[in-house]
Amino acid sequence: MPSFNYKAIDKSGRPAVGQIDALNEVDLEIRLERMDLDLITFRATKKSTSLFNRNKVSNQDLVMFCFQIEQLSSAGVPLLECLNDLRESNPNPYFQKVLGAVSAEVEGGKLLSQALADHPSVFSEVFVSLIHAGEQTGQLPVVFNNLFETIRWQDELMSQTKKLLAYPAFVAVVVLGAVAFLMSYLVPQMSAFLRNMGQELPLNTKILIAISNAVVSYWWLFIGLPILIFIGFATIIKTSPIARYRFDMLKLNMPMTGPILHKIIMARFARYFALMYQTGIPILDAIKICEKIVGNRVVADALSRAHAQISAGDSMSESFRNAGLFPQLVVRMIRVGESTGRLDKSLLNISYFYDRDVNDSMQKMLKMIEPALTVVLGAILGFIMFSVLGPVYDSFSKLKI
Repeated sequence: MPSFNYKAIDKSGRPAVGQIDALNEVDLEIRLERMDLDLITFRATKKSTSLFNRNKVSNQDLVMFCFQIEQLSSAGVPLLECLNDLRESNPNPYFQKVLGAVSAEVEGGKLLSQALADHPSVFSEVFVSLIHAGEQTGQLPVVFNNLFETIRWQDELMSQTKKLLAYPAFVAVVVLGAVAFLMSYLVPQMSAFLRNMGQELPLNTKILIAISNAVVSYWWLFIGLPILIFIGFATIIKTSPIARYRFDMLKLNMPMTGPILHKIIMARFARYFALMYQTGIPILDAIKICEKIVGNRVVADALSRAHAQISAGDSMSESFRNAGLFPQLVVRMIRVGESTGRLDKSLLNISYFYDRDVNDSMQKMLKMIEPALTVVLGAILGFIMFSVLGPVYDSFSKLKI
């Protein structure tokens, strides 16, 4: 459906600008009328094909959307008015367009969950399912508040991960840049000097010069080959279910990062499952939705096996234990939740425990990475400097004799 940038005025004469999808000019006017806006001018927009397409809604945008609509709806503001206020106050132009389309669809008679489902790139299946359950139970403000807490937790976890990895990545980039400069500029200059001296070079210096010559002559291969390998590897994983499964299994079995990733997935599963259970979504439906949000094919298959056993009449705790991938803590807390009738509370306790454990593990891993990275990269630089300066020092020593 084409998109249009429009300028309009509301009933009180205040100007309004934004972007909205419409079939044509007539449809555009109808959609704006539903939003109590009168069209002034419009312009069709072109679809962006850039790799750096800015048509994106971040987790922070969704956090603010959930928080604001929960506050407004709790205060008794009608849903359409909430959507229009959020559209006008949102700083993200693309999100403004999405909210404008959602508002128009709700004005046309759709439920909010149905309108949100028309934008799967912004609102996930679990998001839409929770909104639909909130509409059925009349607890929409509570659902938005739970979504606000959950998406904020996920965004904070991602932000913390990026901060923890920022320093090692920065050190690696700086040292690799220094190594590239030494190998492409300093080593060739020094190798010419050493050849002019006519001195027999040690083995480590010969190896360094050979590597330097390869870098200078085939720099395009050193840059292009890793990129091609990465693209090919990513393509295979994306197109082959078997490759995706094995890659996900490899990630879970990595020595240091595997256990942390497993805990993150368990925390995400427990939090979203508890949220769906609180909202009234049936357990089997919640498990099916969780298969799509855990982000790991191995864990998704384990959930599928648990789903099949529960459907066959087994208890939830027994089904998760037989799936073979869920830790004893998860199975034990699910059993406690079944016996007490407070499954949502038990699942939230799992999420809280793993969330805290992940933070501690990541801090410990960072403390190990920093010195290890410094030692490894320092050894590389030391080898280069020793291989270059050693023969130079020997040459000067012979000149003095």
